[in-house]
Amino acid sequence: MAVLAANRVLECSALARAAGVSVGLTRREAQSRCPDLLTAQADIDRDARLFEPVVAAVDAAVPGVEVLRPGLLVLNTRGAARYFGSEEAAAQRLVDAVAAVGVEAQVGIADTLSTAVLAARHAALVPPGRGAAYLAPLPVRELAAEPSLAAPERAELVDLLYRLGLRRIGDFARLAPAEVSSRFGADAARAHRCARALPERGVSARATPPELSVEYRCDPPIARVDAAAFAGRLLATDLHTRLAAAAVACTRLAVTARTEAGEELSRIWRCAEPLTPEGTADRVRWQLDGWLTRRAGRPSAPIILLRLEPVEVVAAGALQLGLWGGLGETDERARRALIRVQGLLGGEAVRIGVLSGGRGPAERVTMVALGDEPVPDADPDLPWPGRLPEPAPAVIMVNRPAVELTDAAGAAIGVTDRGLFDAVPARLRWGSKAWPLTGWAGPWPVDERWWSAESAPMARAQVQLAAEPADARVLLLVFRAGTWHVEGIYA
Repeated sequence: MAVLAANRVLECSALARAAGVSVGLTRREAQSRCPDLLTAQADIDRDARLFEPVVAAVDAAVPGVEVLRPGLLVLNTRGAARYFGSEEAAAQRLVDAVAAVGVEAQVGIADTLSTAVLAARHAALVPPGRGAAYLAPLPVRELAAEPSLAAPERAELVDLLYRLGLRRIGDFARLAPAEVSSRFGADAARAHRCARALPERGVSARATPPELSVEYRCDPPIARVDAAAFAGRLLATDLHTRLAAAAVACTRLAVTARTEAGEELSRIWRCAEPLTPEGTADRVRWQLDGWLTRRAGRPSAPIILLRLEPVEVVAAGALQLGLWGGLGETDERARRALIRVQGLLGGEAVRIGVLSGGRGPAERVTMVALGDEPVPDADPDLPWPGRLPEPAPAVIMVNRPAVELTDAAGAAIGVTDRGLFDAVPARLRWGSKAWPLTGWAGPWPVDERWWSAESAPMARAQVQLAAEPADARVLLLVFRAGTWHVEGIYA
């Protein structure tokens, strides 16, 4: 069997892998390798509903289950190993418990969460203290294989590591942590800790105050999935209002339901990234859907109370907010305000920038009226040789004011036919003010429209002004027709 998304294999069973099917193949290619392949489309709601009996079976064997996503759950093996005699015996017991509900399962055991998840993909039991050694020979792409533990940009990171020659996880783990964090960013630092088999959760997690929990008393009692999903969305909004007031974000969420018959159902969801209101509402809907539709162990009475409790929180800085401080809803509210301004002042009064193709910073932004199709003037994915490298200037000077670049003797500086300064830059005069230079880079000749007689030689350069000992400003200059102009200002 294989699960498809966008006509490509997203997951496949062990029998399908044995027949040559692998993740990423198109549907036609997968069926050519395995003519008896049974396919299904990806559906996260269906997966959550069908996964609930598996979670219940594991929780009945070993309490304390945490769901990472539909299809993947984690638990602490310390108590289970003592109860069943060994980790191997506990793993076998869990596999048998899942098989009893008609599902095939694989178990991975390791010291850390990420290592255990990767080990579960290979049904491996990693000895204590051997996590890094187990991960070292695995392909580096395994670090992005599990979406519940990796940020969306992790795929770009592992692709870059592969192209840099770091083909194995061990190659990546041998890099110094300071080098990784300074060159690749925060998610790369988390991936590096995973590659070294270090604990992912640091001391930032702390116990939650009791006032952060939210409850919803269902009147009338809830017996339908759609009504439960609506109540869950209300609870999610209320919960995140309290979390925002306390300047924290939730990474482990407990969903609890109580029925008219006195039954109490509870499940913990663990997340790699802090939950958003939409993510919380989705998990509540999945959990309630699983409880209300499962055949075995279904509640015998309607739900009269729902409760969300953040089991673990981190500082709110871990949650990336929207442009106007919200999580999508405030962005939409700001857009409606801009549309109102557009209605008062005219269609061209409000314009937004679209990334475009070009070599200079001004050329790489196409301004289009709000509401129009965001089509750039030029394709940004083309090579554009000679394009100004990153970072781009923080401010683009549309009018390009003229300035004078001089040497130490006050003589004007230009660009030679070889694309070099004809003297060493020392000062820059802008209007009535002049600043000494503390550094410069370039010039870089711009070879555009060389076949046209109207095309004049052009070059760009960066200069650093020293206004005060504690203040420095970097300008992007462009040289055209014998005159220097300010094209951009770096923050």
